[in-house]
Amino acid sequence: MKKTREGFRPLNYLILAAITLAILLLCVCVGSVMLPLQDTVAVLWNVITGAGNQEYELAANILLPVRLPRVLCVALVGASLSLCGAAMQGLLKNPLADGTTLGVSSGASLGAVLAIAFGFSLPGFPLGGTMVLAICFAFLSLLLILSLAYKLDSSLSTNTIILIGVIFSMFASSISSLVITFAGDRVKTITFWTMGSLQGSSYENALLLLIALVLFGGILLGHARELNAFAVGEDNARSIGVDVPRVKLTLLISISVLIGVCVSVSGTIGFVGLVTPHMLRSITGPNHRRLLPAALFGGACFLLLSDLLARTLLSPRELPLGVITSFIGSVVFIYIFYKARAH
Repeated sequence: MKKTREGFRPLNYLILAAITLAILLLCVCVGSVMLPLQDTVAVLWNVITGAGNQEYELAANILLPVRLPRVLCVALVGASLSLCGAAMQGLLKNPLADGTTLGVSSGASLGAVLAIAFGFSLPGFPLGGTMVLAICFAFLSLLLILSLAYKLDSSLSTNTIILIGVIFSMFASSISSLVITFAGDRVKTITFWTMGSLQGSSYENALLLLIALVLFGGILLGHARELNAFAVGEDNARSIGVDVPRVKLTLLISISVLIGVCVSVSGTIGFVGLVTPHMLRSITGPNHRRLLPAALFGGACFLLLSDLLARTLLSPRELPLGVITSFIGSVVFIYIFYKARAH
């Protein structure tokens, strides 16, 4: 097998997939009620084959309606956010870029808060209103932040983009707090939701996340070559025939939709797109043809383990998932920032 990078071969994707599956099984088994691996595998096999077995009825009642859909949603949200972060960093040539640091997640969260607070919905589609506003606000936030950064600094330096992103995040958070003031009996729901959680996830949520990841994640994966060109510079991208405005708009829309869908399902879960691509880049290298697929597996593993920690650290009390990822991400953010300044 041809070697693609010292220490990294295509076989590593199979290893990453196996690790992800093992972590997924671990997260399904471990919780407030521990399920033996044998029982878990037996229940899943019965579901696949359509067989019924009363021996595993208790495990099935915990696993199928509650734990399995949550774990699937966690994995899909982690994969989506990590993929978006890797694509953002390549597009903007900025190792600190992700939905949280650029304020895109805050914009999506503001749109979702408005939808929840004022009861905006689409008939026959429970999450429709929340999702539509989250996607729209995510895209508009990204355009606004980049436009303001360009006005202040046409070179779009890392410090300028991060500064504008932080300011916008504070602005969006203040508007969200103002909206919550008038939310009435929806305050508790919004407050818990803004801290990020996948408690109560359903198979419908998982299917929605999977469709979004296949469609828009596929677009991001399909533009790995263009992202490699952007990493060198836009002039280089033009010289090899890349339609820069069209590709940038396509990537920005795809990133915004993925982040918006994730926020509408899980609330605000920060730093997944910052931490995972940074760790994986040291293994796969900067080539997005290797980095983007690895980011899918890495993001799923990172968020699965974070959710497991949120569920078990103070069991039976559950911590918001966003608290765990923000704590880890803030430490990694500081490390990356100072490392970037050192160079």
